[in-house]
Amino acid sequence: MERELGEGADGLPEWAKKMYEDYGSPNLIELKDRFHGPLIERKSGIRRDDIIEILLDSRLLPEDRNPVVRGMLIGFTRNSVEILDEFGDFRAIARDVIVEVRLITHLRHPYIEDKELLKFEKEDMRRRSEMHEKAEKNDDGYESNLWG
Repeated sequence: MERELGEGADGLPEWAKKMYEDYGSPNLIELKDRFHGPLIERKSGIRRDDIIEILLDSRLLPEDRNPVVRGMLIGFTRNSVEILDEFGDFRAIARDVIVEVRLITHLRHPYIEDKELLKFEKEDMRRRSEMHEKAEKNDDGYESNLWG
């Protein structure tokens, strides 16, 4: 079922409307995926801060447990998908139990157009570099890395 999203939250499911409003109610038309047209203008894929639904393998859940988890994507790790669920709880879900991830709406621009995310990554790289230099300065030599 394809939802037609306008500028606001009209096409969003009820559980997603509060997240959308808490996020600042961005214009959803500007953030939509584009699957057709010149390749350079196509934009798709799951992005950080997207509102999503995750279908879990019900064989791995207790019988009374709902196999659908809804929320906002926080990030990925090698083994899990991290979300802020519809109740405001942080959840890390093992990738092995995920059957399907369904995009409800994007809340951010595509990665390369997201100035805030690019600024964050640049600052994060600088911070990591400084931490690495500090760790090297405090290092007493090869033996300091050994335990016992």
